[in-house]
Amino acid sequence: MNWEIVMGLEVHLQLATQSKIFSGSATQFGAEPNCQADPVDLGMPGMLPVLNEEAVRHAVKFGLGIGAKIGERSVFDRKNYFYPDLPKGYQVSQFFAPIVCEGVFEVPMADGSLLPIRITRAHLEEDAGKSVHDIFPRETGIDLNRAGTPLLEIVTEPDFRTAEQAVAYLKALHSLVTYLGISDGNMAEGSMRCDINISLRKQGTDALGTRTEIKNVNSFRF
Repeated sequence: MNWEIVMGLEVHLQLATQSKIFSGSATQFGAEPNCQADPVDLGMPGMLPVLNEEAVRHAVKFGLGIGAKIGERSVFDRKNYFYPDLPKGYQVSQFFAPIVCEGVFEVPMADGSLLPIRITRAHLEEDAGKSVHDIFPRETGIDLNRAGTPLLEIVTEPDFRTAEQAVAYLKALHSLVTYLGISDGNMAEGSMRCDINISLRKQGTDALGTRTEIKNVNSFRF
């Protein structure tokens, strides 16, 4: 019995902006903990968000770069979940009306062929904070500097069958976004992170198997 791997990728791309997606706080990497988070990032009562126009331009630029559709109407939604680094209890993201949808990204392969990867959507969202485990003995701290940093989440269809194809896609995507100037693509600093949705199925069948998600891959060597 022959089985094949089926994979779809979700890439979280930190956009190259000087301020956050809904506030004027800075996005500088490596700053002292909790010095770049304001009441908007924390979801304090009465604080109203203002959308970062540069983040929108970067998202549109990416969509045009892959020949995708740009939404004439784009809507933000609340994704509710609890985690210590998300003090307001929800993440502002896009689901029903993303800013970019229905694109195709042709990936150059080692044999000279082009692998077409369908891009389901690319939507804007805010990043969460992060847990810090190496400052306080036997305690975990929370750094909210990253909360509200603008992300573009790029979601593919399950078009990958090998790890080599996935790596080739990530390398080509990294080249594209850095060429466009919409992200520095620094994986060591978390500017480009990937979630892998993977399943197995019998060769020759169309039904997808049970999916497992591998979170926050930030290296091509896996």
